[in-house]
Amino acid sequence: MSRRPDGNLTYELFPEDRMPQDECGVFGVWAPGEEVAKLTFYGLYALQHRGQESAGIATSDGERIFVYKDMGLVSQVFTENDLATLTGSLAIGHCRYSTTGSSTWANAQPTLRATNHGTLALAHNGNLTNTGDLAEYLSKNVKDAADSGFHSTTDTEIITALIAAQEGKNFESSALAVLPMLKGAFSMVFMDEHTLYAARDRHGVRPLVIGKLDHGWVVASESAALDIVGAAFVREMEPGEFVAIDQNGLRSQRWAPAEPKGCIFEYVYLARPDTSISGRNVHATRVAVGERLAKEHPVDADLVIPVPESGTPAAVGYAKASGIPYGAGLVKNSYVGRTFIQPSQTIRQLGIRLKLNPLREIIEGKRIIVVDDSIVRGNTQRALIRMLREAGALEIHVRISSPPVKWPCYYGIDFASRAELVAAGLEVEEIRRSIGADSLGYVSLEGLIEATTIAAENLCSACFTGEYPIEIPADLSAGKNLLEIVNRHE
Repeated sequence: MSRRPDGNLTYELFPEDRMPQDECGVFGVWAPGEEVAKLTFYGLYALQHRGQESAGIATSDGERIFVYKDMGLVSQVFTENDLATLTGSLAIGHCRYSTTGSSTWANAQPTLRATNHGTLALAHNGNLTNTGDLAEYLSKNVKDAADSGFHSTTDTEIITALIAAQEGKNFESSALAVLPMLKGAFSMVFMDEHTLYAARDRHGVRPLVIGKLDHGWVVASESAALDIVGAAFVREMEPGEFVAIDQNGLRSQRWAPAEPKGCIFEYVYLARPDTSISGRNVHATRVAVGERLAKEHPVDADLVIPVPESGTPAAVGYAKASGIPYGAGLVKNSYVGRTFIQPSQTIRQLGIRLKLNPLREIIEGKRIIVVDDSIVRGNTQRALIRMLREAGALEIHVRISSPPVKWPCYYGIDFASRAELVAAGLEVEEIRRSIGADSLGYVSLEGLIEATTIAAENLCSACFTGEYPIEIPADLSAGKNLLEIVNRHE
C-alpha cells in the first residue's frame, strides 16, 4: 500500500509476491530544433517497464534548465501543456522504481543543483554500494555540505552533490573526478545548460546505448527507446566510458578500464523483448532459453502455455524444441497493475484472477506445461496452479526460464530479501510440493548463459550464485538481510 500525491491510498495487487523491479530508466537527447521534451516523453514511455513510481524531464534553452516531475506513470505525469513549457535543445528524462530511498516526490528524478559552472540536472539507473562512504566524504570534505543539505534520500542525490562540489574548470572535469569515487552499478545521463553527458560504470552492469537522429544524438537505457523516437542505433556505451554531446558533436573518453559484468537478469525479465543488449536480441535469447529448458526438462504433455507476458518467448521456444503445441491458456488484464480500491479479504484471496484468467476450453482435460520467467516467493505460482486445476487441467508441469533465484541484488534490482526468496530455503522438489505442481524444472545457469551468447566471465549472475562481482560492504548486506552474511561465510 502506498500514498498517492492527493493523499489517497493505493493498494497493489499481490505486493507480497511482486516481480523483481529494475530501479530506473534513463533517456537523454541533444537535438537543436527538435521538440526535445516530447522526444524524451516518448523515450520514457518506451522505458516505462523499468520504473513506474515517478517520472521527470529536464530541458535547457541554453540559459535556464526547466524540470517537471511527479509521482505516477509517464502518461499520468505529463500533459501536452506540461511538455509545452519544457522548451530547449537538450533534455534528460527518468522513470523510477525505488531501490534506494523511499517512493516520494522528493526522490523523483532528475535531480537539480546549482553549481559554480551553472546548473546540473542528473538521472541515474543502478545502485551504488558505497553511499555511506560518499556521504561521509561530503560531510567532512565539502565546504557548506551541511548547509546545502540533501533534498532526497537517494544515491543519485549524492552523485549530484559530489559533482557540484568539485572545483574543476567545468562539469566535464568535475564529473571525471567523481566517477572513480563511485562503486557499484550506474548508468547515468546528466546535463548543464549547453551539454548532454552520459557515463557508465566500469562493469557495465546496467545497459546504456547511443543513437543518432538526423540532427542530434540520443542516449537511453535500452535500444527500444531509440526505436520509438526514430533514432538509429549507433552502439552501446562501453563500461567505464564517459560521453559529452554538444554543438561540436560527440566526444568520448574512458574514465576506467572496462571490466564487463552485465546483468544476466536483463535477459530473463527486465529488458523489453524488442531490445538488444551486447548485440543479442532479448526476445531471441528468451526463445533460446525455452529451447534449452525443453531439452533439460522434457515431459509428456498436451499443451505448452506461457504466463503472459514475460513467459511467452520461452514458452514459444519450449514448444518449438519439444514438438508440443503452444497455446494461450491464460488471458492477462494489461490494465491491472494497481487499483485505488482496496479489496476485501475475500477479493484479495482471489486477486490473481484480476490479473490472469484461464481459458477453460483450452485447458480442460489436458496435461499442460506452464512456462514462467522466475519464481520469487512462490505465492503467485501457488495461486495460479490452483486456478488451473479448477479450470480442469489434468497435470500441471511448471518450467522456469531462469535458475532458482537465491540471492538479492545490490546493483539496482529490487529482489526480495534472501529470507523471503523461496529458493534460498528449499530444494527444487520442496518448491514443487509447496506450489502444488506435478513437476518443476528450472533452466540451468549454463543453459541460460549459453542462450545469451556472452561469455560467463562477462556476466553478473550473483542472484543465482551469490558470487558478487562488485564488493558488497557488510553494512549494506546486513541492511538487506543479516542471513546473507552468515551464509556467505559458511
